[in-house]
Amino acid sequence: MNNNFRLINNMKKFIFSLDNIIINFPKKDLVLKDKIYITSYEVLELIFLANNQDNKITTQKKILSKLNMLDFYFERAYKLQYISEKQCLNKCNDLLEITKMIYGWIKNG
Repeated sequence: MNNNFRLINNMKKFIFSLDNIIINFPKKDLVLKDKIYITSYEVLELIFLANNQDNKITTQKKILSKLNMLDFYFERAYKLQYISEKQCLNKCNDLLEITKMIYGWIKNG
């Protein structure tokens, strides 16, 4: 449970940090902005769901899939020059840490 608690805290911290980055997205690309927010909230929701399930593996794989999509969204935002390389690397590193925690959860679960 302690590892899951850290995972939840890291995901919440990630979501709260999005406001400073996503605010600079142009209005013409609201879809990308919305996808980042929605997918982030879905990941947090799936973490809570998996934490309360007996058979977690399917939900954990969904979490990994959504984390990969978030990584792609940030890569796209960088290529479209909505965020800097440093911002992209920081967010992708945060996602990598969360992904590693999910893999550890799968391995130990």
